[in-house]
Amino acid sequence: MTIVTRKPRNPSLRFQQYIVYEDLTDKRPEKSLTAPLHKTGGRNAYGRITTRHIGGGAKRLYRMVDFRRANHDVTGKVSAFEYDPNRNVPIALISYQNGSKAYILKPEGLKVGDKVVSSEKAEAKVGNCLPLRVIPIGFFVHNVELYPGQGGKFARSAGSSVQLVNRENNLAILKMPSGELRTVSDANWATVGMLSNADYRNMMIGKAGRTRRMGIRPTVRGMAMNPIDHPHGGGEGRSKSGSHPVTPWGKGCKGTRTRRKKSLAILKRRK
Repeated sequence: MTIVTRKPRNPSLRFQQYIVYEDLTDKRPEKSLTAPLHKTGGRNAYGRITTRHIGGGAKRLYRMVDFRRANHDVTGKVSAFEYDPNRNVPIALISYQNGSKAYILKPEGLKVGDKVVSSEKAEAKVGNCLPLRVIPIGFFVHNVELYPGQGGKFARSAGSSVQLVNRENNLAILKMPSGELRTVSDANWATVGMLSNADYRNMMIGKAGRTRRMGIRPTVRGMAMNPIDHPHGGGEGRSKSGSHPVTPWGKGCKGTRTRRKKSLAILKRRK
């Protein structure tokens, strides 16, 4: 995967970049593993906006990714790599020996034709899913469960991974992408390897229209609003008013600690 900069044929292309996926397979998504995706516009069941700046965007088909790696002790073969419009990491289509198929997140180094398996007796190699208690200390893993049997929750975005630092008292100590050290049960399952598409964070969107196609609506600065709409609003000209930055509802942001209570699972806070 490489980042390509567009030729500046017009002003909107001058800083635009896109990712070329050389290893994606030219095929339609697996029909049995897709579902329609309905847009919410950021609104809940009562029609109230609960998440701002969401709306519009190109139509998408949802790909059902197997975060639980439910086919235990059944070897699967990587049939294809596909683009997924709903996440920033490509997905791999796995064809299992029992005839079933599933999508998993594509780790770095996995190739079409490779064999993967979800088993306690599996080898700790890229793409295999194992409990944390049998993964060697120091290995990087992704799609890590928070509770046993729940399915992967940690390290699911492009280029991310979690390092298994140590094990003690039926707990595994993990170093998170943020630098935080936390414990989870060593019975939790995780997939070995680091997720692909690490260059995603270096990509330049380049123009507003491209974010609109991604379903992101414009964001207005609080300082540009009226006092009734935002605590930062009002004043003659630009005014920072000397107060700390807050959300439109007055809650602290940009560094304010928002965790309600101290968790015993967290051994060291993020940086």
